[in-house]
Amino acid sequence: MAETDDGFEGWLRDRLPDRGLRPKSAAVLDVLVTQPRRASFGSTAELAQLAGVNIATVTRTAQALGFAGWPALQQELRARYLSSLSAPQVAEEHRGVDSPGSASLSRDLDSLALLNRRIDEELIREVARAIAAARRTVVIADGSYAAVGIAFAHNARLAGYDVHAVTAGDAELANTTAKLTGDDVLVAISFWRLYESTVLAAEEAKSRGARVFAVTDAASPSLAGAAESVLLVPAEGVTFFPSLTAGMALVQAIVAQLAAVDPARTGRSIEAAEAMWSRFDLLHRRPSGKP
Repeated sequence: MAETDDGFEGWLRDRLPDRGLRPKSAAVLDVLVTQPRRASFGSTAELAQLAGVNIATVTRTAQALGFAGWPALQQELRARYLSSLSAPQVAEEHRGVDSPGSASLSRDLDSLALLNRRIDEELIREVARAIAAARRTVVIADGSYAAVGIAFAHNARLAGYDVHAVTAGDAELANTTAKLTGDDVLVAISFWRLYESTVLAAEEAKSRGARVFAVTDAASPSLAGAAESVLLVPAEGVTFFPSLTAGMALVQAIVAQLAAVDPARTGRSIEAAEAMWSRFDLLHRRPSGKP
């Protein structure tokens, strides 16, 4: 499955304001383009020194590119830089971490705090309302982050809504996408690597009138162009694979909001599921006193 390549430099230059950048901000942009690794991991002070400007100019440059400040820009820069590397190269970037298990827990805690500070609650409500109003919702999730899509779809169905995750490959994705209409919603979930099939499905869903949302760690222009809204999630891990923690937390937040849209509907769905669980439990329970 091919991965999309929007181009690091192209992505940055597409964000330039119509009036362009002042010379000092242009120097910052030049460092971002020519030294993506140092920009991705360095401090604001280090970047300012590399560009020959002050820290305030770095902040203003980030804002001119459409970000709240340098931390928000660096988050996406690093996600894009890591996505351009192979799994061994990503592991090498994190080599030398003391106590990887502890470092992983700390990174996830930091990512959750970052998500909580930066996520727009209205976006969560918007996605929940769209799913509640839809005939059907399709969730695309592949690779290690398929787990996020499966949990999302499972809990949304339990809340009483027709939500299904597509994780079995391109054939299932093509067949499912071909059935989408303007009454449907598609949610594309992608961390670290963005697959071409995900972009094609999102574009096709949009052309069919479906509402499209993306949950990702880097807003690639190709996916963002098809999506109505993009929900950015920090997903950097401490080794060769991305962290799923913040992504899982976000989809759980969407389902929690979804359950509040129509509490009666969700209540009926849970009661029906509970009744079926009870029947299954009775069928599988062994008779008393027998092995």
